[in-house]
Amino acid sequence: MPDAESQSRQAIVGKQVGIHTYWHYSLTASQPPSVQQLVAEAESIAGVMAGQDFNIIKFAKTEDSVSLLHYPGFFDDPFPALSWSWGVDLVTKTVKRRSYAESLNPPILHRKELFLPSDHPRIPEYRALTTSAEQLGLFENSRTIGFRLAWNALIEARGYFLDGHQLLPIGNEANTDDGHHDVAAEAEQTVMRHRTALTRYNLSAPMQALARFGFLDGQKSIFDYGCGKGDDVRNLLANQLDVAGWDPHFAPDQPKKTAHIVNLGFVINVIENIEERADALAGAFALAEELLVVSAMLYNQNSFKGQQYQDGVLTARNTFQKYYTQGELKAFLDEILSADAIPIGPGIFFIFRDSEAEQRFLLGRQRSRANLLRLTQRPAPEPRISVRDQKYQARLEAIEPLRNRWLLLGRQPHKSEVDDLVELTHSFGSVTKALHFVVSETDADLLARARQNRMNDLLVYFALYTFSHRKPYSRLDATLQLDIKAFFGNYLQALEQGRALLFQLGNSKVIEADCQAAAEQGIGYYDEEHALSLPSDQVERLSPLLRTYIGCAVILYGDISQADLVKIHIESGKLSLMRYDDFAGSAVPRLLERVKIKFRTLDFDYFSYGEDYEPTYLYLKSRYLNEDLPGYAEQLEFDEKLQALGLFNFAGYGPRPHVFREKLAAVRWEIDGLQLIRSRRIPELDESCGQHFTYRSLIECGETWQRTRMSNLPQQPDSYTALHDLVTEILEPVIDYFGMIRLTYGFCSAALAKEIPGCIAPKLDQHAAYELNRLGNPICPRLGAAVDFIVEDEDMLEVAEWVAENTPFDRLYFYGSDKPVHVSYGSEKKGEFVEMRVGSSGRLVPFVRR
Repeated sequence: MPDAESQSRQAIVGKQVGIHTYWHYSLTASQPPSVQQLVAEAESIAGVMAGQDFNIIKFAKTEDSVSLLHYPGFFDDPFPALSWSWGVDLVTKTVKRRSYAESLNPPILHRKELFLPSDHPRIPEYRALTTSAEQLGLFENSRTIGFRLAWNALIEARGYFLDGHQLLPIGNEANTDDGHHDVAAEAEQTVMRHRTALTRYNLSAPMQALARFGFLDGQKSIFDYGCGKGDDVRNLLANQLDVAGWDPHFAPDQPKKTAHIVNLGFVINVIENIEERADALAGAFALAEELLVVSAMLYNQNSFKGQQYQDGVLTARNTFQKYYTQGELKAFLDEILSADAIPIGPGIFFIFRDSEAEQRFLLGRQRSRANLLRLTQRPAPEPRISVRDQKYQARLEAIEPLRNRWLLLGRQPHKSEVDDLVELTHSFGSVTKALHFVVSETDADLLARARQNRMNDLLVYFALYTFSHRKPYSRLDATLQLDIKAFFGNYLQALEQGRALLFQLGNSKVIEADCQAAAEQGIGYYDEEHALSLPSDQVERLSPLLRTYIGCAVILYGDISQADLVKIHIESGKLSLMRYDDFAGSAVPRLLERVKIKFRTLDFDYFSYGEDYEPTYLYLKSRYLNEDLPGYAEQLEFDEKLQALGLFNFAGYGPRPHVFREKLAAVRWEIDGLQLIRSRRIPELDESCGQHFTYRSLIECGETWQRTRMSNLPQQPDSYTALHDLVTEILEPVIDYFGMIRLTYGFCSAALAKEIPGCIAPKLDQHAAYELNRLGNPICPRLGAAVDFIVEDEDMLEVAEWVAENTPFDRLYFYGSDKPVHVSYGSEKKGEFVEMRVGSSGRLVPFVRR
């Protein structure tokens, strides 16, 4: 049985993201007992049950909060979307619920294998998907990929699509054949290979692979063998690259020419003759001076449609498709070219003709570099109408304006409200038949939501209409008359329901319930003062009651569209309007104006901030935004990063602006638009570096510096940041526990390193921090920073072991109980403890303890 101390050191298992750990509830029993207890407490506070109400736990390492998350499609969806969350504050014992059921852009999960027990049977399937995504560079920019719309757009932009838990390249046309045609008759005709060519608006997947690995840097010529309609060629030419292409149908007069790189993109899978397929592959390889890129269609949901023909399928459009598995495609390439095809992504392989170039690629592969290309302006896509379904497609297009009109009105349009009567009558015989076709081709839930939305609009209208001079029904707008009949039955009922809604404004409990419901749907932030704050452009998403509440303010004050935030004060019967300096573009916008509208006294107060009143900051802005809004993902990342620093208490209005700025600068962080980045400022030597040191303390120390007194100043701002982090993360915890330390070796510039007698290793020891050599590369690729120190009158073995157990160190070297230890801190945080022992030769030999 493990003792209490070993249990307390038991690691939390799951996916680590910043200060949080995520795991599937089936892993909870494997967590430390203290963590299990906190999760159980969170379940009790939220009143939910694992496996029934939620399936993912998000646990903060500060142990003050737990989020219980429900991803209904966790096992079946490749990147499941969040449906519900319960955020539990373990300190205040409160819970915030949030529904994403109506969200267009919910958060999604990646790397599902990290959430599950290591022996779960589906981990290989999930890990394979993650590997494919990594190969395609989908995780290179983590700022926005946590939400569905950006993630799906990125997959499509990379030239791929999802088929279950597989990422497959968007190659030639999808096979839409239903299998009912005469194969013998088709075989007598020439297979129409050119019909498989797509019109592309982004670079194809193989070209994007070349870009990711730095091959499209303008230094190499490119030839597109089987270029189709030439979209890749045009896009690359627009970026001033040396590129040409040939295609047997679309560009037969262009010469086949040698180039550094040859692309054979989705060609071999449309050639029905096996020998000709091999000839095309060999011919393309013969033109490649350095590299051949080959891509082909992989098995997917369409692979078994159509009729068997040769070793593939023949489609209804008389095109051929040969589908491969990844292994089958590699075997084919290896056999025909007598080379080792290197998989780059699903369905994409690099085959090097130049062995030196192959070695350079393999050595540098882990440093894939995105080469951002300026693509030509994307034209509006031409409609792709199936030959077999032209009439059906034409009917769908004909009803689109009618469908949009229906969704706008929330009811069936009257003939007088239809603009294209002649066209609809020509296509369907009558408007009534056209309306029936709309119903048959439109999701019933969509029509129901449109009706409810329009009903809400009308309720708000008639509630506020109470303040206006009432017009006779006959003088109302014709569309409004039709609305009244469709939604209320008669004018009297419309007015009555409007008044009933208006009178509910006196019931604070109902208003509070609607405010809480809005926050649960991501429409604004419900704070500890029982007030709801939301962006002004989200007001129309509120319930009719809250829209009426705000509408009363419009009657009293006027247009509120110039305000950035609207705040509903439930208890006091007030409404605040706030305008900020660059609300959309600033991570912590400054308050410029505030208007407080008081319904009970029918007046308002106006406050302007500037010289007389210090403008306050709006902290944690993502709380007020909805995930569907532009910039939400970037703002959320900023807020989470800011909170993870643990520097500020954001309760109430948060820290005073000058305190916020000074504290952030002291720990070497700064704000750049919507990003929180490390400081780019070089500090003065005597500025504080943590609580016990100045930067001078770490730069002007050690025997060699004392002897030479030479300039030893870091030139890179990141070097100062690394020294600061080393102090706060490693040295200050040691001082707090053991008392003051003495530095024996700190930062070391290239000039100082030349003066140090004996054998040192600047490329490994991290004393150079982020400094660069004459070629512009880091002197020590490990980066971070390092010092040597000693604690007087302490056994340095005990000190070293304490550092190893209690700090996130990178590397530690122990030389003896009475000698200084070397310790570093960096992004790798390897936790490598090396004991230097005297070997049989009398020299020190490293012995790795952990």
